[in-house]
Amino acid sequence: MSRPPDARRGDNAAVGVDHYENFPVASLLCPPALRPAIMAIYGFARTADDLADEGDAPASQRLADLTAFRADLDAAVAGRPASGRWPGVFEPLARMLVRHALPVPLLHDLLSAFEQDVHNPPYPDRAALLDYCRRSANPVGRLLLHLYGITDAADLTRSDAICTALQLINFWQDLGRDQQRGRSYLPAADLARHGLTPPTGAPLSDSPGLRACLSELCDWARLLMLRGAPLALRVPGRAGWELRLVVQGGLRILDRIEALQHDTLHRRPTVGKADVPLLLWRALRMSAPRPA
Repeated sequence: MSRPPDARRGDNAAVGVDHYENFPVASLLCPPALRPAIMAIYGFARTADDLADEGDAPASQRLADLTAFRADLDAAVAGRPASGRWPGVFEPLARMLVRHALPVPLLHDLLSAFEQDVHNPPYPDRAALLDYCRRSANPVGRLLLHLYGITDAADLTRSDAICTALQLINFWQDLGRDQQRGRSYLPAADLARHGLTPPTGAPLSDSPGLRACLSELCDWARLLMLRGAPLALRVPGRAGWELRLVVQGGLRILDRIEALQHDTLHRRPTVGKADVPLLLWRALRMSAPRPA
């Protein structure tokens, strides 16, 4: 399982890419026959995410560009020529749409999430954040499972848990960066439970309450990751081993956040080459949970 890297969110040396969260893209473990499709999905998601977040364009221009991007997706789906603005995206994607019958609603879900990022809304509670993750993270996991021919409902649910966990881990990993950009993915209900209010102008300040809030949110992400982890034992071949490393990379970031005492306002924890032996060892040791 892979997900294209998030252009907003920096590196993931643990799995060999430096964009779009903790997902590898067309790595050596990826089945070669699926690499063109995976790269087409990657190009689509990364380009749309860049339209939403990169550069200095005003929100109105970003939304207009995403509308044009969506129109090109519709053209590709219908077999019509796209506008030509993004030939490196829609020419390969059009071929993969036909070859693999990619589920188009999942691609539209991604665009919906990127448009939401432009609006930069507050998140009142975890349910609102989960709805965002349902569209920003989960579609790529489901697209990959579609390529692997995995359609079992329980496996799709496990994929959603992993993808959502990785998205949340990136949020807590990049808290300082997002605060500086005027973004906050911290649910207001969680902040309120610790006597804090969502930032409305200046970034949040470090405090015991904020760290306690982050500790709870990291526990939530870890629970989701562990809930989805058995999927890695069901995906066959090299893709399953890739997914094991994705899971362990996400859990390792959570370990690093905990080692920082949840101070990600000032320091951004990363996973690098030095962690690879440990990740490989943990991936090898993964096993199906024992029945209760």
